[in-house]
Amino acid sequence: MEEWIGGIWDKVVRRAAHRGFPEAAVTLESMREVVGPYFRAVGGDAGVALKSGSAAAHGARRRWLERLAGTGERVDLAWQDAEALYLPDTVDTFAEPELNRELYLWLATLAAFSVGDDEPDGWIRNVRATRAVLDALPGWQGRYRRLVDACLTLRTPSASLPPDEAALERAVREQLQHPECNVPRPATKRPHWPVPLWLRPDRPPVVREAAGTPPGERETGGDGPREDDDNRRRFAAERVDMPKTENGMLLLFRAESIFTWSEYVRVNRPTEDDEDGDNALMRAKDMDKLSVARDGKSGKSRVRFDLDLPAADIDDTPLGPGIPLPEWDWRKQQLLPDYCRLEPLLPKAEPLAALPPELRAPAASLRRQFEALAPLPAWRGSSLQGEELDLDACLRFAADRLAGTVAEPGLWRERVPANRSLACLLLADLSLSTDTWVGQRRVIDVIRDSLFLFAEAMSATRDSFGLYGFSSVKRQHVRFQLLKDFSERYDATVRGRIAAIKPGFYTRMGAAIRHSTAILKEQPAERRLLLVLTDGKPNDVDHYEGRYGIEDTRHAVRAAREAGLTVFCVTVDRDAADYLPHLFGAQGCVVVKDANELPRLLPRLYVQMTKRF
Repeated sequence: MEEWIGGIWDKVVRRAAHRGFPEAAVTLESMREVVGPYFRAVGGDAGVALKSGSAAAHGARRRWLERLAGTGERVDLAWQDAEALYLPDTVDTFAEPELNRELYLWLATLAAFSVGDDEPDGWIRNVRATRAVLDALPGWQGRYRRLVDACLTLRTPSASLPPDEAALERAVREQLQHPECNVPRPATKRPHWPVPLWLRPDRPPVVREAAGTPPGERETGGDGPREDDDNRRRFAAERVDMPKTENGMLLLFRAESIFTWSEYVRVNRPTEDDEDGDNALMRAKDMDKLSVARDGKSGKSRVRFDLDLPAADIDDTPLGPGIPLPEWDWRKQQLLPDYCRLEPLLPKAEPLAALPPELRAPAASLRRQFEALAPLPAWRGSSLQGEELDLDACLRFAADRLAGTVAEPGLWRERVPANRSLACLLLADLSLSTDTWVGQRRVIDVIRDSLFLFAEAMSATRDSFGLYGFSSVKRQHVRFQLLKDFSERYDATVRGRIAAIKPGFYTRMGAAIRHSTAILKEQPAERRLLLVLTDGKPNDVDHYEGRYGIEDTRHAVRAAREAGLTVFCVTVDRDAADYLPHLFGAQGCVVVKDANELPRLLPRLYVQMTKRF
């Protein structure tokens, strides 16, 4: 009974102490499709992702009710680094949802205008950015005033604070109301209460890779999809030495002195099978700063077994020793020559495979539709020979005879073949993330059906096409599966290869696009289309993740377009709006929200894209 009453009391006190308005809360997930494009439109770095940040301790004076409830020590503030823009997961600062939505947009605008400012003082940095926004975007003047007015009514009155803190609070209020001025700040023992209209004043530390760190230790997660937003959170961290644990039974401090989780709690999650995984994530959320240490174990021992390369006798058949390819290092702004090695592979499949029964009806329908796309033979007039007389040429000849200027007549019409000269390469992502489920089916099964129906539809036209798949295990093992070469006919052998595809490893997309570009450039066609089918962002087990992988892929796409190719991406990743326009352009990609619709939509998309060819 006491525990039950205590639980109720705790909830009541915490609710009363909370400064926000939960009933007016707005989530980042609901604003993601608006904030991301808006941030880039006002000048923000197009290469950064949009993620949820973690709360940080502020050290300001709390209200007595907050001290009673044990809350208010940490707040969510926005900040930005080279990888992402981090915004609060939920904003309930104001009593009106519209103001909370406006706050998301203001923070994104402020972040866009603060890029490149290396001023260490967060106060000065935020004032500069605010001034720049209001000068460059006059439409924000009135909206900023409304946010300031709403913010000031929620702050602690200066009259209830000690004299030094009261002077600082008055300076904060004056600075918010007059961003065009540089308001002096009095010195105080405590900082002011955080300003929700400003970015985080400090720059959260980022764990740097130590010299000699094995690539396998830089990432321990798989290539699977993110299950929730916790995987997009950014935690402040520091690199430390692993604490020694000899004499584990010797207690050198009083147990009652432990009040937090901040003393070397093991939150490493190398596999998906950790028994204490949920508790580890909970503890990580409660920490102000994560202490990250290397425990001396080999990175290979922490990678799951199903990511090992298969044995040669059961693996796909290699086609040659491998192809060296460059890779773009966005930090150095340099193309690293022969940095990757692509391995062309021929899938081991059962020959003479038939089309799955459930796909025969839609395949027949697609074939009938695509037969109409095949260019019909054309008539060429004024020929010296042909199948029938050209009446227009005959009339011109008769008029010329009457005028006395008769040349050798071409009075016939002949039938000539027509060809729109188009080559299409479909590049499918076969990484480990395709082993996940959408409804009652796996993503890899949806991709397989899409390849079947796309090939059936393309075989009904005269367009040349090739089908390839890719995955990777670090830079020396970029696997490139040949499903159908341009020189091959679509037949039972090709269907067998498609039926044999299975989830692979990681997604080193830049190398696969570069090799696909080289294949397409060799095709004797006037128009060349590279169609990329994926379910996630570029990623690999070494340093090829985050901004590095995105920028390398973007560089490969730009090189393909400079070579005269049309590049288009189709994805089933619901978070692709954060990064895909930066990779392929706003008009060069499409997100299929329901992955099960992909087999039906892919051929239709091809028709729409090639109408102008």
